[in-house]
Amino acid sequence: MELILKQDVENLGFKDDIVTVKNGYGRNFLIPTGHAILATSSAKKVLAENLKQRAYKEQKIVDDANKVAEALKALEVKIASKVGAGDKLFGSVNNIDIAEALEKAGQSIDKKFITVAGGNIKRLGKYTAAIRLHRTVSVDFPFEVVAAQA
Repeated sequence: MELILKQDVENLGFKDDIVTVKNGYGRNFLIPTGHAILATSSAKKVLAENLKQRAYKEQKIVDDANKVAEALKALEVKIASKVGAGDKLFGSVNNIDIAEALEKAGQSIDKKFITVAGGNIKRLGKYTAAIRLHRTVSVDFPFEVVAAQA
């Protein structure tokens, strides 16, 4: 079943992509929840026209995303966390904690665009997170997990 995505769908595609999925997934989930519409020939023509009109605006969005990426590369973030025996953390550090640390540093990034390798960090040290700012712009963001001062 060929569908046109109306919004980004994790592990499938981005908004306005034409994707092929199994019939049940499209009919029972994507279409009823408003994530996609059927890719008929007329819908494809409308999509092509919209993409052509949006190309200029898209370039400005990509340029803005590149500026944010450069600003993120200049940041040095340390996330303080309580530490137990050795260098093990009480709890863990994940994308929500990174989003909060970036917010404090002046960069507002939604947590769903931040991916930490392995999902959760449970030890002190230096790590990197992948931050997707746009479908074509993503940046590897280095950060450090340090012990909180008691």
